[in-house]
Amino acid sequence: MKNNRYTLRVLSQLLSYPDATQRAQLPQLISVMQKEDALSSGRQAELQTLATHLRRLDSMDAESRYVETFDRGRATCLHLFEHVHGDSRDRGPAMIDLTKTYEQSGLFLSPDELPDHLCVVLEFASTQTPEVAKAFLGEMVHILNAIFSALLKRESPYAVVLAAVLELAGHKAQAVPIVADEPLDESWSEPEAFDGCSTRGQARPGEAQPIHIVRKTSTQTRGVAA
Repeated sequence: MKNNRYTLRVLSQLLSYPDATQRAQLPQLISVMQKEDALSSGRQAELQTLATHLRRLDSMDAESRYVETFDRGRATCLHLFEHVHGDSRDRGPAMIDLTKTYEQSGLFLSPDELPDHLCVVLEFASTQTPEVAKAFLGEMVHILNAIFSALLKRESPYAVVLAAVLELAGHKAQAVPIVADEPLDESWSEPEAFDGCSTRGQARPGEAQPIHIVRKTSTQTRGVAA
């Protein structure tokens, strides 16, 4: 199996916030990827096209498009546990377990890094043997395909990066049906005043009344259909 260490790191960088420093490094990153030659020639050409596209954008445009793509709604979120656990209590323990996995391999995250972010996942995979990295990424193929499909639906050029990750995981990128995200200003809101006090308000006199931020119900079921 071909070495893929540097290619995984290049993919992580391509999915990072496209500030001026990141975009200035893109030619060197693509060159490193091509020298390692872990991806098919067609996929490498797609990634080079993406890099060229990002370098041609002005800083404000590149950064705003990135935020609009990855920070608006769940379907394209790069935090993988968002697609598995959402806001459930299971997310915390899963984060801890993943962090321990990293630390056992000698990778320690800075306080501002979350272990389930795809860029961090790819950085970790790059520290493993090609066989282990392939198996590790293979465990999350269903999530990667869901993000790929959402990016494809948005006609985002970043879809090619997810396709490349799937290729390194030994799988073909496949579009799967997805449910469109609600706009953020509709999916999150404060409940109406005094709403639900009988079930979530004061149980006894003198107790503080908590403020609950809740997700509105939707007529559609959120999720990914395989």
